[in-house]
Amino acid sequence: MTRAVLILLALLAIAFPLSLLAGRVWIDPASTPNAAIILAELRLPRGLLAMVVGAGLGAAGAAMQGYLRNPLADPGLFGIAPGAALGAVASFWLGYQAGWWALPALALAGGAGAMALLALIAGRTGGIALFTLAGLMIASLAGALTSLAISLAPNAFAMSEIVTWLMGALTDRGWRDVWLAAPLTLAGIALLAFAGRDLDALTLGDAAARSMGVDTARLLWLLIAGIGLTVGSGVAVAGIIGFVGLIVPHLVRPLTDRRPSSLLLPSALAGALLVLVADSVVRVLPLVTELRLGIALSLIGAPFFLWLLLKMRRGALGGV
Repeated sequence: MTRAVLILLALLAIAFPLSLLAGRVWIDPASTPNAAIILAELRLPRGLLAMVVGAGLGAAGAAMQGYLRNPLADPGLFGIAPGAALGAVASFWLGYQAGWWALPALALAGGAGAMALLALIAGRTGGIALFTLAGLMIASLAGALTSLAISLAPNAFAMSEIVTWLMGALTDRGWRDVWLAAPLTLAGIALLAFAGRDLDALTLGDAAARSMGVDTARLLWLLIAGIGLTVGSGVAVAGIIGFVGLIVPHLVRPLTDRRPSSLLLPSALAGALLVLVADSVVRVLPLVTELRLGIALSLIGAPFFLWLLLKMRRGALGGV
């Protein structure tokens, strides 16, 4: 884990300063007018927020893959991200009647509601199959309700805002978003790290984990809370940004001993790096309007997911 962490920290140390300068107009601190204001009020909070959101999604993906013992697992499967998105969509539908904090507050409420529903359905048994099916049901329900909200939008402007926000982006984000997302994300990562040793034991199977003293119900609650905080806070400030939790554990796993606990921190750092670099790239692309970050990562993640499927299929056929 030490080697992976050092490599990722070094890459972040290179990528972060470059992200502050990158954009449709590159910043030269020595000659660009108002460079200090642009860097302090626009580029710096956006770069920090990219790392915060990416770290949360990366850690959540590693924890989920460790718990389900499925390399194709992604945080969106829990239904927490769709639930948070549904809450945010409700703020658009209501026209921000409660002020600037309506979107993040309702997004966090939506994520918390999805967490509570997941715990209500699967919390007592802690069974992986029930947990997965409950997450799929919640995700499907939240997606259907989001589509209903779009179709019943009170006006064309609200519909446009909903659709644009669901694409995911860090455009026009500021320090207020950083102060909102960072504490919640760090708390969520801490909970996931606290569950790391139990996740290691779970790789031996449910029965073996229980014989080693693992409380599977407690582990499930830790995962629900940790993933709810990391994913919910990310959705609250940036919209839907997918595939990060799927991609980064696969990229850093060869650099670790492959235990879930040793994968959490490298996945968080790799997620931060991936989102930071992707956000810098969408800013410098020569397009009429800035490409949405969620779309860019989906264009990367979908072929990666297909490659994983083909790799697993070849492995299954090779074992026949």
